[in-house]
Amino acid sequence: MSKKVDSKTLIDTIVDSILDLKGEDVVVLDLREIENAFCEYFIICNGNSNTHVSSIAASVEKKVRNATKERPWHVEGNDNAQWILMDYTNVIVHVFQKEYREYYDIESLWGDAKEISITI
Repeated sequence: MSKKVDSKTLIDTIVDSILDLKGEDVVVLDLREIENAFCEYFIICNGNSNTHVSSIAASVEKKVRNATKERPWHVEGNDNAQWILMDYTNVIVHVFQKEYREYYDIESLWGDAKEISITI
């Protein structure tokens, strides 16, 4: 069995693939200091339409697979592409349409997490 890729490499690959497709408002939440957190990091971004959201998620999956051989353990939301969640076990990726990101406001729900904004 192959060695699992480290979180930093996974995060860098995911963020690069989001930025490649012009994903917006990319934020990494570091959950490692939060008691009972079920993963180490959230990566959150948004796209402009269901097509854009789907394209970002597909790009993440392809680039991560090609660079690290990792595949998501679970993916949800591909049917309507309002909010696609990609679970890489230690890192969970949330790709939203803007209005759904504002509605669910994950950043506030995990307000104790250290927030790392990604600037280009």
